[in-house]
Amino acid sequence: MNVWNYLDAAADDRRDRAALKQGDRRLSYAEARDRALALTADLRGAGVREGDRVGCLMNNDVDHLIAYFGVAAAGAVLVSLNTRLTDGEQRDILEHSGARWLIHDAEHEARAGLLEREPVRVPSRGEPGVEVTLLGADEPAQLYYTSGTTGSPKGVVLTHRNVCTHAEAAIDELGLTSEDTWAHVAPMFHLADAWATFAITAVRGAHVFLPAFRASDALDLLVSERVTITNLVPTMLNLMVKEPGAARRSYALRVMLSGGAPIAPDVVRRILATFGCDYVQTYGMTETSPYLTLSLLNDELRRLPPEQQLRWKCKTGRPFQGVDLKVVDAACRPVAEDGVAVGEIRVRGATVTPGYWCNQEATDQAFDEDGYLQTGDLATIDEYGYVDIVDRIKDVIVTGGETVYSVEVEHALYEHPAVLECAVYGALDERWGERVVAAVVLRPDRVADSDALIEWCRERIASYKSPKSITFLDALPRTGSGKIQKRALRDR
Repeated sequence: MNVWNYLDAAADDRRDRAALKQGDRRLSYAEARDRALALTADLRGAGVREGDRVGCLMNNDVDHLIAYFGVAAAGAVLVSLNTRLTDGEQRDILEHSGARWLIHDAEHEARAGLLEREPVRVPSRGEPGVEVTLLGADEPAQLYYTSGTTGSPKGVVLTHRNVCTHAEAAIDELGLTSEDTWAHVAPMFHLADAWATFAITAVRGAHVFLPAFRASDALDLLVSERVTITNLVPTMLNLMVKEPGAARRSYALRVMLSGGAPIAPDVVRRILATFGCDYVQTYGMTETSPYLTLSLLNDELRRLPPEQQLRWKCKTGRPFQGVDLKVVDAACRPVAEDGVAVGEIRVRGATVTPGYWCNQEATDQAFDEDGYLQTGDLATIDEYGYVDIVDRIKDVIVTGGETVYSVEVEHALYEHPAVLECAVYGALDERWGERVVAAVVLRPDRVADSDALIEWCRERIASYKSPKSITFLDALPRTGSGKIQKRALRDR
């Protein structure tokens, strides 16, 4: 198992078709392999040897995909850099990983010069015939540094076995074929999108790229390139379905995936109405390559009326192929499968990281005594084995002795027609310990005040769960992957 094999096999297929498409750029898989091998040759010429780490600082781009494979062919480990981090944060990652080289695109040339690493660009010409160096299945393929929302970033090791096992499971679960066109809209430095680099290549599908996200541009790409499948974070989807005229376009989508954060049922309804395709919620972690669950319906649930099916489509989902998942209470006992009892999701399997780069203490803390990764996510599990996340452990609000799950409150706010985005979190309170507060971004064409939104919530959920105050913002702070960053809101 080695990720290079996917591009190598796709190139040998010899079908004369554009597989990588970005604007006027069109490459077949054979041309992409030649470009990747030219990068491999350049890396070796720069001194890269087996097991060395190579940084990658790029937007979504044809060359970003080539970098994933070219580094693998060199027997090196790709260190994926979040483009939204500061130069200091990126330098810390490069130093911690030991990466002496940095592949970058033209947009990040100035930043690359500040990072004090040997710069490398993806060659514009191919160089076939270069001998590849393939690491073993259990050797590192990539390092992804966590966003650091709960502390200092940690380097998640993904092996070739992790990445390839996930790709093959995704192909089976999602029915991926050579007829699929995947849109790289979510950032390729993040696993919400990066996994498709390997799975879509493995089935000889097509890749299209959006270098920077804007809702209107993403909708244009879906239409113009006849995209059949993609995975977006809920904040992106929320903006896209609320874009004027979104539902009047002609799409070729067969399924829309969302992941990276919980999604409100009202947004799911809009997705189904806007794109006219199936919808699947996904849940995963950087540490798990990433998928842990999919809200694909079983045969019994598919026989339900559409509105009842929606209840399960909006859940976090049942375990992804090959994932051993359990939901346990504080004493590590399985919770009742009644859709009510809450516990922590714990997982193990061939797609789970072996640990954190040069951080044995963090690795030891991440796994329980039975070898399960402790996700830190709280969820219920029902009689069909579908889990539903209610909150991150760190985001649970305890107010006056009552437990409030922020996701439930956010779902209530998202039902209001004036709300574009929202985040609910706990603020310190001398009397209650914590109070429920919310940050809200309104739709440009709507108005609402705090009292109206608070009353809206009280009509739908218990009073103690409803926000006690609401802050209106022009935009919510995000991590580089597009997730709303509650830590930044709490720090305010």
